[in-house]
Amino acid sequence: MSSPTDSARVRSAFSTDPTDLGSAQKLMVFVLSMTLFGLANILTEVLPEVRLGPVELSVSYLAFVPVVMVCLFHPLYAALGAPLGEIVFVDLLMGDFSGFAELEGYIQLSLGLYIAGSMVRDPRRRGQVALAAVVAVGVDKMLGGIVDIGKVYVGVADAEYVDGLAESVLLLEGIGFSTDLVISGVLFGAVPAAYLASRLHGRIEPLLGLAPRDPAQPLRLRARVSARFLLVGIFLAFVAMIAAFMSEIDANFGVWEPEFIDQYGQKFLWIGVSAALIVLIALVVAARALNRSRTARAGERT
Repeated sequence: MSSPTDSARVRSAFSTDPTDLGSAQKLMVFVLSMTLFGLANILTEVLPEVRLGPVELSVSYLAFVPVVMVCLFHPLYAALGAPLGEIVFVDLLMGDFSGFAELEGYIQLSLGLYIAGSMVRDPRRRGQVALAAVVAVGVDKMLGGIVDIGKVYVGVADAEYVDGLAESVLLLEGIGFSTDLVISGVLFGAVPAAYLASRLHGRIEPLLGLAPRDPAQPLRLRARVSARFLLVGIFLAFVAMIAAFMSEIDANFGVWEPEFIDQYGQKFLWIGVSAALIVLIALVVAARALNRSRTARAGERT
């Protein structure tokens, strides 16, 4: 039977304040979010797509993975890491890297996840988590739709029109937004995220030496409705739009699309899976080593 002293040593080895993250913990949250979402995006590469005329029905991404991360951990570092997982483990390794244009999707999804995670005060409240999932996908797809419409009206991209309907660009973007919100935001976002966040709360955080999020302790650096935050959001959206415009006018740089990917096809997905698993295993080993070190230091102090 463990003594009260032993229990105190173990508790002191972990951060008792979920808002107080060290550099190593921030990095681990970032890498964990990046790796898990990278694996999730590899899975979406093999999911079927259905196309009904100009409307495409598909799973954009498994939104519940990054949403659970921003709900359980600090939303800033989890939101910054998640979109990078798709870029590293899918786009780069699968030879579909769009260079500077990747900044568009990264900013849009990061911003949506950051806002969504900041809305959640208690991950055990399924309603809060479900709403966060819808908001995350909604912000991402809304910004993406605005950029697509802007590219058409500026004249840097061609549009898909419906015969006899001049405003079909807006109509198709609206339909695409609605289907993405239902498929990615609800079916593969809100429903599984609401269940998983409440089940994992308090179980996964100690692996990184963190205390679970506490509703009584508001997070630092969380998104707040203010003029400053709105200005930053507008600026980031503008940067994303510039990145998208540059890719359309062939002013993009850093593109990497090797031809050997076409030779191997879907088999090359295993490269991304292997790389993500290696990073995940290394993260688990590093987290355990860090926790053992903290426990040892706590024992020496007592």
